[in-house]
Amino acid sequence: MARIIDANINESEAPENSSEIRVEAELRPQSLVEFPGQHKVKNKLKVFIEAAKKRKKPLDHVLLSGPPGLGKTTLAVIVAHELGVPIKTTSGPALERKGELAAILTSLQEGCILFIDEIHRLNRVIEEYLYSAMEDFYIDILTGEGLSARSMKFKIAPFTLVGATTRSGLLNPPFRDRFGINERLSFYNVEDLRIIVERSAGILKVAITPDGIYEISKRCRGTPRIANRLLRRVRDYAEVHGDGTIDKDLAKYALDSLEVDQFGLDSLDRRILELIIDRFEGGPVGIDTIAASLGEERETIEEVYEPYLLQESLIQKTSRGRVATKIAYEHLERAYKPTAAQLDFPR
Repeated sequence: MARIIDANINESEAPENSSEIRVEAELRPQSLVEFPGQHKVKNKLKVFIEAAKKRKKPLDHVLLSGPPGLGKTTLAVIVAHELGVPIKTTSGPALERKGELAAILTSLQEGCILFIDEIHRLNRVIEEYLYSAMEDFYIDILTGEGLSARSMKFKIAPFTLVGATTRSGLLNPPFRDRFGINERLSFYNVEDLRIIVERSAGILKVAITPDGIYEISKRCRGTPRIANRLLRRVRDYAEVHGDGTIDKDLAKYALDSLEVDQFGLDSLDRRILELIIDRFEGGPVGIDTIAASLGEERETIEEVYEPYLLQESLIQKTSRGRVATKIAYEHLERAYKPTAAQLDFPR
């Protein structure tokens, strides 16, 4: 059965520990005003939401894309709150049969939001079943069996589908084109992350200095989810090795102990760079080779680690594979000696 929840947190993304789920829920902003960063996306959503409310019509279908942890689920919940409508959430892998999707669609109230996380992982049959639901608000329901089987058109309440994906390129063009609003979330700058860390520290009642906020903000890979996770872990160090207050020195000590460096890279990030530079002489090297060499799934490398390495210009993606840049060599304190193959790519 598909997992469906009426809640402010997507179970497919939530930590398994119940206390962590509760904390994550508490830290999520509940309105666009509270939501820091992503200013262009927010400003456009404000306009679209207000227009939909004035017309008293459902909001156009929304596709939110971008790396994990940037707030796609949170934005979906906020959109529902701003519209004043219920939200039902599920995920692409959870929807395996048309009957499951039909049960969800027929239960929606008018104007309700259906949020599907990891929408790029919907199977083709389910994806195509959504076409008529998204465009004309009806679905085909098959009754009977064999020669007596009949297809009936079943009208459903007008709704808004909000899809979240880390890989929008995997969506079939006919499906992607049915989303009237298509927005990509980008990594956050340090200033927006400082606002997030300060807000979260206030909610968690953590004593923290401006320097401590900055130290965490610059090491969290431009990602709010990681910022909140690091804040909680640094708080643990502050309570055990300090007086409970997070200052610059304590934050630096804790983050160094957690193997999070000045770039925000963790141990696997550095292993990826070391692999490309040391074993494959800086590249180019294929993503499948990288994944196999590290014992990780290709999707994990592509969706979780690679986007930030590309954002920070530590690697380049080429048709021949991944190439380490001069910045990566300098960060790992390696002598930069590009091979003939690397000289084909600009630095």
